Amino acid sequence: MQNIIRELRHERGLSQEDLARAAGVSRQTIISIEKGRYAPSLALAFTLAAIFESSIESMFTPGD
Repeated sequence: MQNIIRELRHERGLSQEDLARAAGVSRQTIISIEKGRYAPSLALAFTLAAIFESSIESMFTPGD
């Protein structure tokens, strides 16, 4: 799964730790999502969408 979480995080000046804290997950989870190694649960995807005031579809796309 491909995503633009890193770009959105940088645009808002958030560190991985900041985003992890806001989303209620570990920094390692954010790292794994950003690298495309981990597909977040639907609940976490909704949480990230709310944090970034975006839609899940605009943040995540199916991919290799």
